[in-house]
Amino acid sequence: MTRVLGGCILWLLLAGTGHAGPWPREAGHSFMSLSGERDDAGNSYTGLYAEYGLSRRRTLGLEVSHTNVGETSAMLWYQKSLDGGEGPNKLAYSMGIGAIRRDGELLPLSQVALMWGRGFSGPWDGGWLTAEARLKIAGKTEEVTVREGLTSIEYAYLTPEIVSKLDLTVGLRVTPDWAVVNQLRLEAPKDDDFSAKLASSVVYDLSGPARLEIGFVAPLTGPAEPAVRIGTWLEF
Repeated sequence: MTRVLGGCILWLLLAGTGHAGPWPREAGHSFMSLSGERDDAGNSYTGLYAEYGLSRRRTLGLEVSHTNVGETSAMLWYQKSLDGGEGPNKLAYSMGIGAIRRDGELLPLSQVALMWGRGFSGPWDGGWLTAEARLKIAGKTEEVTVREGLTSIEYAYLTPEIVSKLDLTVGLRVTPDWAVVNQLRLEAPKDDDFSAKLASSVVYDLSGPARLEIGFVAPLTGPAEPAVRIGTWLEF
């Protein structure tokens, strides 16, 4: 079981969301990854993810992302384990704060998350399950035109743009060098359509501390196109 849980910690770092799940980073150790997605319509996403283990139960992280439509975001987050480190079930929460640049405007960005995970033994080298619920809040500028007599006055208001997300992941480490990861991504923007996607990837252990992920993202419902995904990461 120790081998299984160790494998879970490693492979979850590249499980499609860029998040480490409820397993904390070991104190004094760091991790960095770069991943990207591109769909059939030419839309692309690139993300840089880094984390550092502060202590046995606390992790500090940074996420930077960019899309080809000119949206860039950066977030610093803090994660703490809620379990005592014993037992099969892992539970953690995280909080993040940052900024997003959209249409030339720099707006505030924040998120809160609750994560559960569990490793299991089974065929080959075992596997893992995780569930991650996230609430992301970004600033959004709303413009209102008010007519006072013969004069029109425009007012700009900063309103919250709220997105709820739930990622359900199951992974299987088929050999010491290969893992297969399937993730159901559910997203519900407050003022937009609900979407669901299925992301499937294979992860290969390269030489040294590097690993490579190649996968496919298939939309199940909502406004989205099929996309390919590739990512790599380095642990030190």
